[in-house]
This record gives sequence, structure tokens and C-alpha cells, in this order.
Amino acid sequence: MYSSNLTGFILALVSSTFIGTSFIIKKKGLRKAGVSGPRASVGGYGYLLEPLWWIGMISMIVGEIANFVAYVYAPAVLVTPLGALSIIVSAVLAHFLLGEKLQKMGMLGCLLCIVGSTVIVLHAPEERSINSVKEIWELAIQPAFLSYTAAAAAIALVLIWYFSPRYGQTNILVYIGICSVIGSLTVMSIKAIGIAIKLTLEGTNQAKYFQTWIFAMVAITCIITQLNYLNMALDTFNTAVVSPIYYAGFTSFTILASAIMFKDYSGQSASTIASELCGFVTVLSGTFVLHSTREPDPPILTDLYTPLSPKVSWYIQSSGEHWKQKDEDGLSPNFITILRQDHFK
Repeated sequence: MYSSNLTGFILALVSSTFIGTSFIIKKKGLRKAGVSGPRASVGGYGYLLEPLWWIGMISMIVGEIANFVAYVYAPAVLVTPLGALSIIVSAVLAHFLLGEKLQKMGMLGCLLCIVGSTVIVLHAPEERSINSVKEIWELAIQPAFLSYTAAAAAIALVLIWYFSPRYGQTNILVYIGICSVIGSLTVMSIKAIGIAIKLTLEGTNQAKYFQTWIFAMVAITCIITQLNYLNMALDTFNTAVVSPIYYAGFTSFTILASAIMFKDYSGQSASTIASELCGFVTVLSGTFVLHSTREPDPPILTDLYTPLSPKVSWYIQSSGEHWKQKDEDGLSPNFITILRQDHFK
């Protein structure tokens, strides 16, 4: 059983590498697409025509496939927290490729993530043995998990229909909240599908059960929703902000959902559970230390009259007159008039 957890651990590492890389590639693709058309954050879909975005998407798919297989061999409370390693990959690559500086405290955050992940791996519970997708269905329709599913769906719908149009562009918790809540249901469905595929390959056909197809439809719906709002979050906010908050929310909700549905902590001692929770808190601390040391994205110029930096000197000639903007000066109304006159000549 522990060899099964080891397989899941290795697959989770591979997944984190590809997913962390995909954040950076997709971000560069979104930036390129935003130059020539509406940005994803305001409902634009020009990134679908950007090859760089698709490369990032392929990288994410490969990572998710590895993650998908990892859930077959190891419990969600082991696989999901290891997603923190993708934040380290993302932070390092963002430093070199996006110009988002990684400070010394950011390196400490990376170290905390590694230490916390190690503690989680050492104290992770054993994977529960399941022999049919119908067993998973029985776990999914127990009253406790049905209550969680209803609450998660209600929260997601309120965020999508009410908060997203009003506060999505200014409050990162809106988009990330949608991804996190829906993501917990995605993981439960994917785990069910993965086990069904594994059992089918071993000779016990699970495709004949309608429950398998219900899990598949739920997973597809949740994945599409997650990708849409994750793209909007990435295009609106700094990658270093999105990654740790998304990780914290997604991991917390997934561990909660898995604990309710699969009873992962059943049979574990109090000290083991406490150690694993300490590891999780250490990883969370690392992600937020990493986030706190990162610089925000520079504001994007949206029109001709966006205020210019007071530290830049300008030398303008118009109608035979000379005017110079000094470092300590603000913009003069006459300067804007000159710009307008020259613009319409």
C-alpha cells in the first residue's frame, strides 16, 4: 500500500512541474493576446488564437493527466497538498521569464513549501481499497457529502451570477473562490473516473454502470468552469497572487471534500492527523510568504491621457514654443492641450 502512495507521490511531482510551467506560458500567451484584442479579464477570447497559450494549455493537460493518475494510487489528502510544488516552479520561472522578482523571503517561502510537503508525505494515510465504481457512488450519495455538494454548488452559483460581474475585476477571491469550490468536486469526480478506468483495465468493466458516466459529466462541467475563471484570474491579477491563493482555497476545499466522502482520516491516530495538518499549515505559510514578497503587475495604459510618471522629463515643441516637464512637476493642462492639438493635426 505504501508503494501505491510512492507512485502517487512521483506522479504528483511530475504534475506540479508541468502545471507550474503552464501558468507562466499561459500568462505570456494572455499578454500577447491582450495586445491585439479584448483581454480575457473582460470577456475576450482572443487567447484561443494565440499558439503560446495553447502550448501552456498542453502543458497543463499533461500535468493534469499525471495528477489524474496520481489520485488513482494515492489519497487526495496526499496528492492535493503537493500542488504547492507547482507554485515553486511557477515562482522561479516567473522570476526569469516574466520579470516578477523572487526575493530572499520568497526563497524562504519555497523552502517552507518543501518542508511542509515532506511532512504531509510522511504522514499521509493509506489509500482506501475500492473494487467498483458503485462503491464510490455509495460514498457520494451519503447525506454528509450530498450536503457538501449542495453547499458548494450554491456558493459557486452565487459567486458566478452575483459577485463576478460586480466585483470580479477588483477582488481576487471571487474568481479564485469559484475555481476552488468547483475544483473540490472536480477532484472527487476525477478520482472516481480514474478508479473506474483502472478497474476496467484490470478486467472489470466499469463503463456499464451509469454512475461512471455521471461522474464523467460532472468532471467535464467542473473542469470547463475552472479553466474559464482561472484564465480570468490570471489575466486580471499577478501570477504570484493567483497561484498561492488558488492553491490555499483549492487544497482546503478538496481536503474537506475528500475527508467527508472517502473518510481519509478514519483509523489514523490524533498525532498523525496533527502532524499532517501542521505540514499543511507550513505549506500554506510558505505560499503566502512567497506571495507577500512579489511585486504587483504594472498598470496597463488604457488611453492617450493616462497620467505619465512624474519622474520622466519631456521636451515638447509646438507652434514654435518649447516646453519641458521637470521631474518634480505634475502634468500641466497646457501640456494636455498641446497633445490634443498635435494629435488632431
